[in-house]
Amino acid sequence: MEREQMRYLKGLSELYPTIGKASTEIINLQSILNLPKGTEHFLSDLHGEYEAFSHVLRNGSGAVKKKIDEIFGHTLSNHDKRFLATLIYYPREKMEMVKKTEDDIENWYRITLYRLIEVCKTTASKYTRSKVRKALPKDYAYVIEELITEKAEVLDKEAYYDEIVNTIIDIGRAENFIIALAELVQRLVIDHLHVLGDIYDRGPGPHFIMDRLCEYHSLDIQWGNHDVVWMGAAAGQGACIATVIRNSLRYGNQDILEDGYGINLIPLASLAMSVYGDDSCEVFTLKGDKKYSVSEEELARKMHKAIAVIQFKLEGQLVLDRPEFHMESRCLLDKINYEEGTIVLDGITYALKDCHFPTIDPADPYRLTEEEQETMDRIASAFQNCEKLHRHVELLLNKGGLYKVYNGNLLFHGCVPLDEEGNFKVADVYGKACSGKALYDELETYVRKAFFALDEEEKKKGQDIMWYIWAGSDSPLFGKDKMTTFERYFIEEALPKKETKNPYYRLLENAEVVNRILEEFGLSGENGHIVNGHVPVHQSEGESPVKCGGKVIVIDGGFSRAYQKVTGIAGYTLTYNSYGLQLSAHNPFTSVETAVREEKDIVSTKVAVTWSARRQLVGDTDTGRELKERIEELRQLLAAYRNGVIKEKK
Repeated sequence: MEREQMRYLKGLSELYPTIGKASTEIINLQSILNLPKGTEHFLSDLHGEYEAFSHVLRNGSGAVKKKIDEIFGHTLSNHDKRFLATLIYYPREKMEMVKKTEDDIENWYRITLYRLIEVCKTTASKYTRSKVRKALPKDYAYVIEELITEKAEVLDKEAYYDEIVNTIIDIGRAENFIIALAELVQRLVIDHLHVLGDIYDRGPGPHFIMDRLCEYHSLDIQWGNHDVVWMGAAAGQGACIATVIRNSLRYGNQDILEDGYGINLIPLASLAMSVYGDDSCEVFTLKGDKKYSVSEEELARKMHKAIAVIQFKLEGQLVLDRPEFHMESRCLLDKINYEEGTIVLDGITYALKDCHFPTIDPADPYRLTEEEQETMDRIASAFQNCEKLHRHVELLLNKGGLYKVYNGNLLFHGCVPLDEEGNFKVADVYGKACSGKALYDELETYVRKAFFALDEEEKKKGQDIMWYIWAGSDSPLFGKDKMTTFERYFIEEALPKKETKNPYYRLLENAEVVNRILEEFGLSGENGHIVNGHVPVHQSEGESPVKCGGKVIVIDGGFSRAYQKVTGIAGYTLTYNSYGLQLSAHNPFTSVETAVREEKDIVSTKVAVTWSARRQLVGDTDTGRELKERIEELRQLLAAYRNGVIKEKK
């Protein structure tokens, strides 16, 4: 036996010190391999829409309702099944409504408890008892385990379970148990959650989404460009901070910064009133449906302009400091004729819609004024010292990355940058030529350096690369030739505002290209799938989210309200259970009150992307492969015990 193998087996013997313990673990792992594969849930481009996200998380994109149909079939009416599903999604809210109309509440408790117990039994059946036990609420773990576990030794099972249920009602704990059982169903119906990026910006509740994800039992996150720019802001990168504030102001979401993360914007408000007090700032109108008073809207527009100008300055400084980004064309402030109010882009002169730039020195246009610098220093300190924001970024770092290969699926937010011929496009990452998977790996390494590197220069490179990932033409999370933020504010004509997508999006129906991408990330071109978001699918125009014969699934369908007018729906989600992949389209979510009162779900249509008559087992998954390797190692340990090579520690 080789020395390294012997050393490993001796280490393993510390965990399994006897033949009996090693044998028991082999039996346990072997049995797990034959359980049905757990259901995976894929969400993308949440953009701060917390209520819609929370609802989809509660209903498992229709997985809860599917379980109810399987269990009760024709024994319950459609109305009763909708009622039960709504109760599982919102147990507290639904019970408050029931108590106002139900004459015999104890009988209702009894019927409801029995129905929920049946749903719990079925959802728990694909897991080991140990895994279910870990999911149980601590206060009621023992009793719930008794209710959902068959007792072969009990002769009169009906009387046994009846007595437990009657006692729960008798001691006034029925409501608590109903809530506990409903939340257990939500917890068990989805085994693992994938979030494919863009949690932040546009909607009002990204911090609530992050709070919820911090508590979620099993998940991974593929960073979106909007997430990375927030990570850059948390790390103190100036251009990222300005971008985050500008986006928040533009969509009327300054509450996210001030109330959600406790970041004081008064310094920016003071700057805005000081510099733009007499400026109408009409170009900087706000989006979204937030209601403002006249004075609030006027101040918000001035703050919006103040931070936008700061952003353009800081971006220019960064591009000039980092020539390896190859983004010199995005330095625009030096191309303005400040006397005539025009700008020259690609040889064409355009009139500016707003020519009032009191803080810009035409001789040194990218220098911040003293007041602007002081404002940014104070705000940057707030970002860097916000405990809640850094707790959320820690989750993004610990559970996230630029891509994920999981159970035969390649998950990422944006695109794999390609050239016009469909070959992997080469990008310069601090002097290193990277493409394909290597580009993702190199960029992710630098993102992590921004938070963990000891060398200050490497840390600064990591901070700056996050802005590049947000807006760079070769960034896999942006996927366009340029970000025309300045042009959209200041120029009327459409031509300079055009952003050209990377050829990746045009080549999604090309099987040769798609297979090459899958193989680049270690997946078989025949059996693998790409799942990504970032660019909304315009269902209203007939666009399909399923491309290349099912090899590519784009699940950004418009969770953000800002996109729903053009997409025609309110988002796609994907589930992957033991029978295959299923895509769901969602209607707009109105409110919790409407969902509870009218018992309306938001899953509008479902499409099977792949389907198999044979159920996939845990043994068919990535986890299964790891378990098989562990079983083989334990068998080697057993052999070492039996051959006397390693001594048992009884």
